[in-house]
Amino acid sequence: MANLKEVRNRITSVTSTQQITKAMKMVSAAKLKRATNAIIQLRPYANKLRDILAQVSASVEGNDSPYTQDRVPTKVMIVVVTSNRGLAGAFNANAIKTANNLIATKYADQFARGDVSIIAIGKRGHDFFSRRNFNVIGNHNELFNNLDFTNVSKVTEYIMNEFKEGNIDRVEVVYNQFRNAAVQVLTSEQLLPLLPEEKKEDTVELDYIIEPSKEKIIEELIPKAIKIQLYKAVLDSNASEHGARMTAMDKATENAGDLLRQLKLSYNQARQAAITTELTEIVSGAAALSNG
Repeated sequence: MANLKEVRNRITSVTSTQQITKAMKMVSAAKLKRATNAIIQLRPYANKLRDILAQVSASVEGNDSPYTQDRVPTKVMIVVVTSNRGLAGAFNANAIKTANNLIATKYADQFARGDVSIIAIGKRGHDFFSRRNFNVIGNHNELFNNLDFTNVSKVTEYIMNEFKEGNIDRVEVVYNQFRNAAVQVLTSEQLLPLLPEEKKEDTVELDYIIEPSKEKIIEELIPKAIKIQLYKAVLDSNASEHGARMTAMDKATENAGDLLRQLKLSYNQARQAAITTELTEIVSGAAALSNG
């Protein structure tokens, strides 16, 4: 009977866990819809802004913006975008692993000199790098509490100012790019310096009518493009987080159902065995009394 009680307690525990994972899946599905709408609406704007910037910059002689100066990367900053919460499968672990690989392969010399700094957007990334004595100079977990362009721009302005002052020579962003609820693509992008994209053969040259001047427009567009790039990365990561969590909770709910079926089968087998044992004892006792 003790075995029956243990199985019964475990069935109750798994049932409660299944209800929690099912509720978390529904919450993530609702949040995923809003996050997906945000990134889908931003992408065409961000892509068009970069196209305009690339075409206008190509027609201007000697662009001297401080954000396009390609210096030797002596000091490097890595912006790692993770989440504040777990239970999202390998979402956070993959982003952290990608950042570690980037540092170990591309910036190993800078890391050995202590010239690699980390800005963590998301509690999970901050906790990981802080515990391992990385040079974490920024922790922006609060962005996900009110995720909008204004709040992310404050972080971007700090990064741009550090680059402009020469305190850092290169900035890279590591994040999960959203494809769909089940697919997130780990991405590493160079945020600063902002380099012109390679010209494609089928690109159509457009002759923009610009006021007041191309130089003035470029001066305004470059900071805007940098801010949009980081904002897009955070939105991508936010949508990817909810997609990964929804997928993970769906799988956990399914696994809990499979485990419940096995536990109920074990419970029924144990109960039948106990009943059979009791009947055997009763029959044996009655037989012993009649023989006596």
